Amino acid sequence: MNRILLMCAALTTIAVEAGAADFPSRPIRLIAANSAGGGLDLVSRAVSPKLSAAFGQQVVVDNRSGAAGSVASEIVSKAAPDGYTLLCSSVGGLAVNTNLYKGLNYNPLRDFAPLTFSSSQGNLVVVNPSLPVKTLQDLSSYIKANPNKLTYGSSGAGNAGHLATELYLNMIGGKAVHVPYKGGAPVMVDLIAGQVQLVFSSAATALPQVKAGKIRALAVTTSRRFTVLPDLPTVAESGLPGYEADNWYGFVTVAKTPKPIIDRLHAELVKALQSADVRQALTNQGLDMRVSSPEEFGNYIKSEFEKWAKVIKVAGLSAN
Repeated sequence: MNRILLMCAALTTIAVEAGAADFPSRPIRLIAANSAGGGLDLVSRAVSPKLSAAFGQQVVVDNRSGAAGSVASEIVSKAAPDGYTLLCSSVGGLAVNTNLYKGLNYNPLRDFAPLTFSSSQGNLVVVNPSLPVKTLQDLSSYIKANPNKLTYGSSGAGNAGHLATELYLNMIGGKAVHVPYKGGAPVMVDLIAGQVQLVFSSAATALPQVKAGKIRALAVTTSRRFTVLPDLPTVAESGLPGYEADNWYGFVTVAKTPKPIIDRLHAELVKALQSADVRQALTNQGLDMRVSSPEEFGNYIKSEFEKWAKVIKVAGLSAN
C-alpha cells in the first residue's frame, strides 16, 4: 500500500514538473477587478504586453468589476490551480471584503497564491476651507470636541477612503457622521460646496481642487509623503504614529498552483513592473510603484486583513 502511495506521489510530481516546464502553452487570463479605465485596469494593461512577449503566449485582460472586487475574486478562487488565471486586485478584494460583506464564497488567505505587490495610491485628507482647522491636529481636536457634528463623505461604504477615515476616527477616539456617495466626483462636488466637511480622497480626485484652492489638504494617509506635495505631512507625522492607509494593488493566482509556475509568474511580473516605460506610465497616473516576493506580499495581505477586520468590527460596518 505504501509503495502504491509513493508511486502515485511520484507520478503526480512528474506531472506537475512537466506542466511547469511547458508553462505557458496557451493564453493566460488576467482578470482586473474593476472596469476599464480604473487603476487595476491601468496596471493590468500596462504589464500584459510585457508578459505576452516574455511567455510567447497572449495575456488577455478581462475586466470584472462589482462588489468592490469580490466578483473578480470569486471567479479566480474557483479557477484551476495551473497558472492560467491571474488576478490584479486591491486592498478591497484581497483584505477587506470578506470582513465587510456577508456570504462571500471566497477567502483571500485560503484561496489565493500571492505573486507580487505592484503599486499603491494613498489618500489626501482634505476639508472644506470654511472648517476652522489648519492642520490634522486641529481637525482631531475639533472632532473630539464636537462629536458627530462633522460630516465626512466617501465614494462608497466600505471603500478605501471610508475605511481610512474610520481608522483615523478610531485612533483619535472621535465620532463623525458618514455620508456615502456613488463615486469620488460627486463627493468632491459636495465637499467644495460645504455639504460635507471632510473627505479622505484619492490624490487623483483631490489634487486638482487643492491646487485650485477650493479645498484644504491637511495630510496624506501613506507612510511616506507625496512627491508632488513634499511639504504636506503624513497622518503618522501629524500625531498618529503607526497610521497607514494605502489603496494598494497586487497580483495573485489560484491557491495550490505549483511553485515552479508561481516562481515564473513572479519573475516576469516583476520584470514588467520594473521596466522603465511601465514604471513611468503608472507613476504618471499617481501610482507609487513597488514589487515584492510572494512571501512578502502574502504576509502583507494577512496583516492588512487583520488590521481592517478590527476597524470594521469597532466601527460596526457592514455592506450588506
